[in-house]
Amino acid sequence: MQANFVIDLGEKAQVPIISFSATSPSLTSIRSSYFLRATQNDSAQVNAISAIVQAFGWREAVPIYIDNEYGEGIIPYLTDALQEVDARVPYRSVISPSATDDQIVEELYKLKTMQTRVFIVHMYRSLGTRLFTKAKEIGMMSEGYVWIMTDGLSVDFLSSPNHSVTDTIQGVLGIKPYVPRTKELEYFRARWKRKFLRDKPNKIDAELNIYGLLAYDATTALALAVEKAGTTNFGFQKANVSSNSSTDLATLGISLNGPNILRALSTTSFKGLTGDYLFVDGQLQSPAFQIVNVNGNGGRRIGFWTPTEGLVKTLNPRINKRMNSTATSRVSTVIFPGDTTAVPKGWEIPTNEKKLKIGVPVKDGFSELVAVTKDPGSNTTTFTGFCIDVFDAVVKALPYALPYEYIPFANSDGEPAGTYNDLAYQVYLKNYDAVVGDITIVYNRSLYIDYTLPFTESGVSMIVPIADNNSKNAWVFMKPLTWDLWVTSFLFFVFIGFAVWVIEHRINDDFRGSASDQAGTSFWFSFSTMVFAQRERVVSNLSRAVIIIWCFVVLILTQSYTASLASLLTVEQLQPTVTDVRELIKKGEYVGYQKGSFVLGLLLDLGFDKSTLMVYSSAEECHHLFSKGSGNGGIAAAFDELAFIKLILSRYCSKYTMIDPKFKTGGFGFVFPKGSPLVPDISRAILNVTEGDKMKQIEGAWFGKKSTCPDSSPSISSNSLSLKSFWGLFLIAGLAALLALIIFVVMFVYRERNVLRSSDSTASIWSRIENFFRIFIQRDSTSSTFRQSDLKDRNGISLPPMCAPSPSDYSVHTEYPANRSSASYDSSPNREAPQEVV
Repeated sequence: MQANFVIDLGEKAQVPIISFSATSPSLTSIRSSYFLRATQNDSAQVNAISAIVQAFGWREAVPIYIDNEYGEGIIPYLTDALQEVDARVPYRSVISPSATDDQIVEELYKLKTMQTRVFIVHMYRSLGTRLFTKAKEIGMMSEGYVWIMTDGLSVDFLSSPNHSVTDTIQGVLGIKPYVPRTKELEYFRARWKRKFLRDKPNKIDAELNIYGLLAYDATTALALAVEKAGTTNFGFQKANVSSNSSTDLATLGISLNGPNILRALSTTSFKGLTGDYLFVDGQLQSPAFQIVNVNGNGGRRIGFWTPTEGLVKTLNPRINKRMNSTATSRVSTVIFPGDTTAVPKGWEIPTNEKKLKIGVPVKDGFSELVAVTKDPGSNTTTFTGFCIDVFDAVVKALPYALPYEYIPFANSDGEPAGTYNDLAYQVYLKNYDAVVGDITIVYNRSLYIDYTLPFTESGVSMIVPIADNNSKNAWVFMKPLTWDLWVTSFLFFVFIGFAVWVIEHRINDDFRGSASDQAGTSFWFSFSTMVFAQRERVVSNLSRAVIIIWCFVVLILTQSYTASLASLLTVEQLQPTVTDVRELIKKGEYVGYQKGSFVLGLLLDLGFDKSTLMVYSSAEECHHLFSKGSGNGGIAAAFDELAFIKLILSRYCSKYTMIDPKFKTGGFGFVFPKGSPLVPDISRAILNVTEGDKMKQIEGAWFGKKSTCPDSSPSISSNSLSLKSFWGLFLIAGLAALLALIIFVVMFVYRERNVLRSSDSTASIWSRIENFFRIFIQRDSTSSTFRQSDLKDRNGISLPPMCAPSPSDYSVHTEYPANRSSASYDSSPNREAPQEVV
């Protein structure tokens, strides 16, 4: 209030006002151009405090401040700085400047009953001394507590020669402006001490604190500014006021030299006792802060904080570049209250609540996950299940003891007291400290409670009955091969038959006759290779090569078909009765969901009519609904979380299967109040348990070993043989047939080349081609096969139908007339070639 008043006077009189002790951030809002703050703004230290909180991993802090403008000015800035490092301010402790010791103790006891153990103190020295004294008396300066002082208290306490004060604050952390040690500073301290002791020999407190050094620098800056502005015109311009004014302030004039001195002060810069001295927008620039730890008779420096580097152990930039600004390694070892170097976790179980109250859901089915059993005889309640064992293992994995007790969420008659949403809301109402059970992590609950990391697989899926329909299908024989393999096989049978006909029809009577006979024989020959029942002989080596390769392809194809068909007919092929959610909605089928589950909202969002939804409470009830069938009081499908579906399938794996896709959820997690400091520790412990063997042991104890039933998630895709498995064989057969055709055509064209070179110059190209194909269709009488056949017929010798004549039986030598080529020789069937039989 004094500063506000004096600043207002300076603004009206246009006289610069320099303050080396007014640190309240609220003075900045006055925005007076004649106010120069020659000290640090209290808001400059809040980032240093938040850096300490972040470095040690504390998630909550409670500010304790004096109830006046000095105390309130820093709080908004401190709160924002803590929130930037993810630290909450769950409570603000305000102490009146005139508070009695009893009132201070009452407030401290209130703090003691809370979880938070990190306190930031911002008040005057007189009130701070009483606060720490009472805190020590009631045991709040012991192990587990963290106390941080702002720079005002740190400077006052650590510059005091009274050791009784430092004895009270052992282990406390403090923030102080950093003043570099220079020769000028040491020389000034020596001169000051001599003069002080000479003037006041009875005083032993001869040290100057930071405010004394700031006062000296402010006086130096003012002297330099006056020298620069000049010493003339120190007068005031009289103000025009009425004669009946009641105060002397109304007659205050306007300084004639004030604006000049202000400009000189704003541009003055020098090396002061506290460091570089320069005003920017009326504010002295923030230097580095040093972090001190009260031990023994004074404060021990453990690190620094700078606006550019953050928290550092030294001001050496080369060393700081290799270190993380938020790691505790960036400060020296801290001795906390209780004379311990172990870093407090920043919270404790409140002293008025010895154990955490853990709410547990009460349900009828799925006891493997969580079960609450009450013994009427002994009036005791037993909590068992997978979720209970996981939480017990997680708590044991914490680095500290955490007492807790389970409380069933039930009415007096033992029935459930509400839904899972109601149970989670009890944590928000602070009726429970946490909830343990099969609680799914969903968005709407996270608005008022916090979840830990999930400890189970996440997702909601659909379970449907499975049935074998293959044996009732009249077209099951088509299923072993896919349609593309059927089509490819048919085309290759036709192609192989065509290739054999092209090569054989001129030299083999089995492939001659009318056009229909030749086509029928070719197709019959090709398709009969499936059962290797072809009766037609082949005489060309090219055809034989093609048939050998093709028979190998047919052998593999038929054997594969036989094996696949046998599997389809003899092995039970279980397939789900429903595979699409939209099909269920379209047909209006009845579907089930677990009682009290959030899955109800999911089904309604998918488009299911509420009248088609049925509830079940256990795996047995779900099986019973499936047994009835949709439309008969039962269901066609059920939707549930993966953990419950696995329990159902573990009992009825031969009757049902799980269908994808899965609807993503967060999985099961433990519930805690919003901003609870336990959440990060519990989450880390969950990771520790789930990544180790302990989780496997718990799962084995409640869910047993892997089921001996077949895979409960069979592939819905076809098991038919596809072209992808046989394209290599078809490629080989096709290339062989194509190569044989090319060789045959080349040999035939070469042999009948004179036909295309006809001496008849009047014949057109089309006529020559037509004549060429006429020769291609005709029988080749010059073939040794036909000559041997004619000879046998003439001599009465018949050859076996499936065998070509052996050279050992006889040989035929054909002689052509002299000077005639084979091409010009008459190949008419009515003319017999001259033969010599040997």
